[in-house]
Amino acid sequence: MADYPAPAAALVATMTAAAAAAPHRAVAFQGAPGAYSHQAVREAFPDALPLPCFAFEDAIAAVQAGDADCAVIPIENSLHGRVADIHFLLPESGLTITGEHFVRVRHCLLGLPGALRDRVATAVSHPQALGQCRRRLREWGIAAEAYPDTAAAAALVAAGGDPARAAVGSRLAGELYGLDVLAEGIEDEAHNTTRFVVLARPGAAGDPTDAALPVTPGTPVMTTLLFEVRSVPAALFKALGGFATNGVNLTKLESYLKGGAFAAAEFYADIEGDPADPAVARALDELRYHSEWVRVLGTYPQARSRDG
Repeated sequence: MADYPAPAAALVATMTAAAAAAPHRAVAFQGAPGAYSHQAVREAFPDALPLPCFAFEDAIAAVQAGDADCAVIPIENSLHGRVADIHFLLPESGLTITGEHFVRVRHCLLGLPGALRDRVATAVSHPQALGQCRRRLREWGIAAEAYPDTAAAAALVAAGGDPARAAVGSRLAGELYGLDVLAEGIEDEAHNTTRFVVLARPGAAGDPTDAALPVTPGTPVMTTLLFEVRSVPAALFKALGGFATNGVNLTKLESYLKGGAFAAAEFYADIEGDPADPAVARALDELRYHSEWVRVLGTYPQARSRDG
């Protein structure tokens, strides 16, 4: 997909112009209008101006350049795990995580006005979305057609004029491109949820979005960090020991190999708590002692309890 389909391109132009006129109110997201990232922006910042960007790098660049106040970027999905490339782009961006937001992904089968579900032969969407609806589509005898973006797939169907071709995407995409919802909630798993993070320039504040989400007093906070342990036996065990002894909950830990070397891994972690808290500070001191380096990407209000 080199360009957006015509109906999406027209919306992109309108939204981009509005954001350019008031960049302090703009919130960047990746994808065509109607993407689940667009839905996340509307839910998290209802008074903001959503700014569609073709790629994750474009959304990050918009914030870096001051063309947007912040960006709302997907980081992981409850079915498919981490979003590709995001964990590499985050530390290189120079941006800070200032919030998180969860979107319950409810896929719709979107068709032309008057189309009938039992007459649909093909459903087009992003491969992950199609995979998340595999059983339902097979049950209906609908063939899957891969496309790079869920919302752009809806725009493609709207422009194509074929009632036998539908898209799998959000209800918002259907509304934006004049499609009928032929079926809703067609995903195979009811827990299908995507976690988004809000990225802003360090110190950004004082505008309509404040580059962060509203905080209720007493709300628990999360801290996201990266680190690389020393290449010695039991280094990771020792590095993480401070979290256990200080009672700090580690909610996420993933490893990554970078630079073509297989000798040492970098780790991405989410913990509950603020580095300003004494227990968290002690845990981080111990982590630093056993690591080559530690980098905190952000401390922000917790949007959902990690108690299970």
